[in-house]
Amino acid sequence: MSDAKAREAICEICASIFNRGLTAGSSGNISVRFEGGWLMTPTNASLGRLDPARLSQLDAAGRLIGGDPPTKESFLHRVMYEERRDTGAVVHLHSTHSVVVSCLAEIDPADVLPPITAYYVMRVGRLPLVPYFRPGDMALAEAVRGFAGKHHAVLLANHGPVVAGSSLDAAVNAIEELEETARLYLLLRGAKTSFLTPAQVKELLE
Repeated sequence: MSDAKAREAICEICASIFNRGLTAGSSGNISVRFEGGWLMTPTNASLGRLDPARLSQLDAAGRLIGGDPPTKESFLHRVMYEERRDTGAVVHLHSTHSVVVSCLAEIDPADVLPPITAYYVMRVGRLPLVPYFRPGDMALAEAVRGFAGKHHAVLLANHGPVVAGSSLDAAVNAIEELEETARLYLLLRGAKTSFLTPAQVKELLE
């Protein structure tokens, strides 16, 4: 994908995410890897109103080399790229249902959501909960690093999901599947529910 096409793709997907209410205000951020660095959404920018020419361009060391200053959560993206060499894009949202689930005392921090659907298992898999850190705390980067080698998706406590994918479409599809599964989980609370069995999950993963 050329630089211009990558910029347009980021802005189109961000607008779609914003218009469907998957993130609000200036929350949420997206990045795409390119040769020698990343393109990233700028700080304090609404995903619904991005200018392709003003996207942040960072080199491989995370230094700004073009565009507006990057999101202050850029370190989350950098950790995913460093720990997962096949990552082509990273998406972080403050999506409502995922954030709600991240605040529940009852969830299993080793695997937050149960296997409700086959698509969740295939696109997300196991979802660990990263302990709470204040926004911008660099200790959060190291906490995420501890999970990123084994998990392409994590849920930040009282914050929201971070998902890495082989491409922008893959990362977006996975985080949307995660959000929908969080919504289903909340709808099913208190009901007698049949989740996928361990054998069914194993078959999907294989």
